[in-house]
Amino acid sequence: MRIMLGADHLGFALKDVVAAHLAERGHEVVDASPRDVDDDYPDVAVAVATRVAQAEADAGVLVCGTGIGMAIAANKVPGIRAANVSDPYSAERARASNNAQILCLGARVVTPDLARILLDHWLSVDFQGGGSARKVAKIDALDDRAC
Repeated sequence: MRIMLGADHLGFALKDVVAAHLAERGHEVVDASPRDVDDDYPDVAVAVATRVAQAEADAGVLVCGTGIGMAIAANKVPGIRAANVSDPYSAERARASNNAQILCLGARVVTPDLARILLDHWLSVDFQGGGSARKVAKIDALDDRAC
């Protein structure tokens, strides 16, 4: 799986942990993080989410202080479902029930060990469809209406 990463200055250290963990699991990692002071999380989130939406990557992981800002900004990109998670069950359900292509993590609230667990749970499942498919289709329709 090709996974696009992005972080602001608060998320760099955790993003590096994420990158190493994903590479150890055999994923291709593309780091789209800026390396200068102009690293406002909305810019990073939109850059990564746009590339995921355009199928330049299969998925994305965004890291800032809490993960909240990254999720809000990434979700402004049509076709993207980004989920901010801090527990394993939510990480799994983000993908299985909501077909979230982007996982958002908060470096100030998620430890490196927990980040590895969250990644493994998120990547361990595929979208299950079923009753969730109708709900995700409604979310997609909101994008269509907004565009």
